[in-house]
Amino acid sequence: MKFQVNKDALNEAVSFVSRLLPQRPPMLILTGILIEADANALRLSVFDYEVSAQVEIVAKVENSGRVLVSGRLLTEIVNKLPNAPVEVTLEGNKVEVRCGAAKFNLSTMPIETYPPLPEMPEEVGTVSGEDFQQAVSQVLPAVSKEDVTPQLNGVLMEGGEKSLTLLATDRYRVALRDISWKPKPAAVGTSSLVPSRILGEVAKNFSHQGDIHIGISGGDKEIIGFSANNRSVTCLLVKGSFPPVKSLFPEEVADFAIVDTHDLVDSAKRVGLVLEREAPIKFVFESGSVTLDASGNETAQASESVDIELTGKDIVVSLKPQFLIEGLSGVQTEFVKLAFTPSNDPNKPGPVLISSHGAKEKTDSDSYRYLLQPNLLNR
Repeated sequence: MKFQVNKDALNEAVSFVSRLLPQRPPMLILTGILIEADANALRLSVFDYEVSAQVEIVAKVENSGRVLVSGRLLTEIVNKLPNAPVEVTLEGNKVEVRCGAAKFNLSTMPIETYPPLPEMPEEVGTVSGEDFQQAVSQVLPAVSKEDVTPQLNGVLMEGGEKSLTLLATDRYRVALRDISWKPKPAAVGTSSLVPSRILGEVAKNFSHQGDIHIGISGGDKEIIGFSANNRSVTCLLVKGSFPPVKSLFPEEVADFAIVDTHDLVDSAKRVGLVLEREAPIKFVFESGSVTLDASGNETAQASESVDIELTGKDIVVSLKPQFLIEGLSGVQTEFVKLAFTPSNDPNKPGPVLISSHGAKEKTDSDSYRYLLQPNLLNR
């Protein structure tokens, strides 16, 4: 095997597949990157029986062939190469990488036992890469960070006739976002629970690749696939049932406040400086302003007021600042709407519904919604 390839193209391709290498590989060979050169194409692939990634780039191939090398070493080497064409040659059990005056020799890994990559599942629909990236970034903060319940480590994707719904929850908050898509008839009504880490990598790496083609296959091992331009990713779906959190979102809420998004984020960050970890801020919503109060700590206290427009009755809620800030990070508009869902228990307010708001006099400008359960009020 021998080929020559553009350094920047190779670096981008290696970086893409290396990000999907297994974090805890069951076998050493699964830490390798598979290099295949044929005709005028170069394919780089990784696979660990659960997740696969492949990218194809143009190369000047003198001799066809395939080889498996350490993914970590190849990534580090290619990232540091000088700005010159890269020539790769396989000689025996060594891969020689030349670029300008730099030369590296890598030992090959046993390719005979490397598993065959899965095929892309049958396409069920397409979605804009940019829209998908934004939607995924909005719901990911609500994914559970604990490994106790695997279903909560995933993002639920539900296919509708005109929109694809993304849902995430850690039981303390729920994030939802609808995006337009073009489904195949069989895709309407389907749902897929996708590992959040893989979904995040796909969204980030496919955001500027045009439309993303989504495929799903059933059977004993349910697989979802994403492909765009010269890239593809497949992964096993998370098994189990996702909690029915979509029904928690109310159709309408009578009591709500409109506030400048950045002002509320900045205020929560400042007041939260005096809090111990996991401690909440008390938010007092009154006509014209909301007061953020962190006075429960003996070492330091803080309070600050932010202008609001309040519709309905005054209300007091206690919210974890980090959860609030993460919810507000998904708001892409100047103003945000905080709606206060009703509760029969005065000591346990209903969830706070956060949604985008284009301007004080306008209604919600996109489908992003974030439902946050308040802490119990301190009396």
